[in-house]
Amino acid sequence: MGSKTALITGSTSGIGRATAIALGNAGFNLILTGRNEIKGNKISKRIQNNYKVNADFITTDISSLNEVKLLADKIKNKYTSLDVLVNNAGARFDTFQKSKDEIELTFATNYLGHFLLTLSLLDLLKKTSKARIINVSSSSHFGIQLDLDNIINPENYNRKTAYGQSKLALVLFTYKLSKKVDQFNITVNAIDPGGVATNIARNNGLIAWLKHYIYYILKGTLISPSKAAEGLTFLSTSKTVENVSAKYFQKMEIVKSSEESYNDDLMEKLWGTSLKLCAINESLLN
Repeated sequence: MGSKTALITGSTSGIGRATAIALGNAGFNLILTGRNEIKGNKISKRIQNNYKVNADFITTDISSLNEVKLLADKIKNKYTSLDVLVNNAGARFDTFQKSKDEIELTFATNYLGHFLLTLSLLDLLKKTSKARIINVSSSSHFGIQLDLDNIINPENYNRKTAYGQSKLALVLFTYKLSKKVDQFNITVNAIDPGGVATNIARNNGLIAWLKHYIYYILKGTLISPSKAAEGLTFLSTSKTVENVSAKYFQKMEIVKSSEESYNDDLMEKLWGTSLKLCAINESLLN
């Protein structure tokens, strides 16, 4: 697989880091992104030394649309094709915050930046036989309604709702995009990797992170990042899913996503809203 290339967002820790190591071990050349340059360079050097593959790290704040555009330009200037795109970077915020683009930060980080990155890199994905896009969602999208009229600047911010909405948006995006890129032999799937021991709530302080950690311990469902990465590695490499698209996985099994995630009208509205927020049009799909 030495000629294959995978891009992983949020690769400096947690599931992203574990997936980068697994794909490096599988022979993939890697493009890694994240906000922490020191951690990013450290993991890229480790992968290069251990597995003798190329591993580029590009510092990027995925919540910034301008930085996402710059990232896409850098990648397109250096690479001629892309085999796998893993939209993994994610965060949860206890208090209401805005991105540099004045968009609620959870939605901007977990969904909108990945929407823009994916569409911006479609040209590279089209040049690959059987390219794969993998969106890392969460079971937190169950029971959530997506209020797009109140998503950018919510009147009443709730961290659980904001996080669930961002993950629901990723599933809706998965199903909508799969229809649009099917003609190019590109598959698009979403995955819930399970309750993982990551740093996802660490930005809110140690106490918030410990609550997140203990919650999954008490549920008896806590798994390690390397264990969670098995599902992402499976979707990235397995021949059994090379033609599977528009599916929602829990680890390595296809399951039903939430009822709301199959709402065609909501998919269409989210798609239009996303294009408008990113100031792009569908010409990127041609």
